[in-house]
Amino acid sequence: MNERREPEAISVAPAPSGGRNGAIALACLAFVVAMVGMAYASVPLYRLFCQVTGYAGTTRQAAAAPDRVVDRVFEVRLDANVAGVPWEFVPETPSVRLRAGEVVTVGFRITNRSDAPTEATATFNVTPLNSGAYFNKISCFCFTEQKLAPGESREVPVVFFVDPAIVDEHDLDAVKSITLSYTFFPPAGTRNRLAAGPGAEGGKI
Repeated sequence: MNERREPEAISVAPAPSGGRNGAIALACLAFVVAMVGMAYASVPLYRLFCQVTGYAGTTRQAAAAPDRVVDRVFEVRLDANVAGVPWEFVPETPSVRLRAGEVVTVGFRITNRSDAPTEATATFNVTPLNSGAYFNKISCFCFTEQKLAPGESREVPVVFFVDPAIVDEHDLDAVKSITLSYTFFPPAGTRNRLAAGPGAEGGKI
């Protein structure tokens, strides 16, 4: 009688893990690089998105004046603030009245009240927030770093208009005044030497 033989067990050696671990490491590195790149790109991309859409009260950038002026009148109130810089920042007039489509230039004055050179950059928004899509600036000092010597003053203008197309946006029929607000901050990642001086905690001096 022939004896029944059990099949021999075949052992399989584990695959080397070096290749797989290397691929995982490369994937992780690529992910980190992509995240860093997105972090640097997110601020200008978000700013561009807001300027195009008027999202979150962001005004829009215009290359030229509109081709018509309509009779609807708005009061534009001007608000000036500082945060973390020893500056005085005030509008030359508290408000202006204009018709939709009319181009207006207004000035702000910044003064360094410290005894050291300082720099700052202004951000802005408008309220009501949903009016931002119709508030257009032709030129502005915002997002441009301003450097002032001790005691130096400078006038910084802004040129703007309210888009006449606002008359077709009936959700904004009740809007009669718009507030344009600016705040100067020290440059990102830096701290002015005299940030603890007058007015450095924010608001007007």
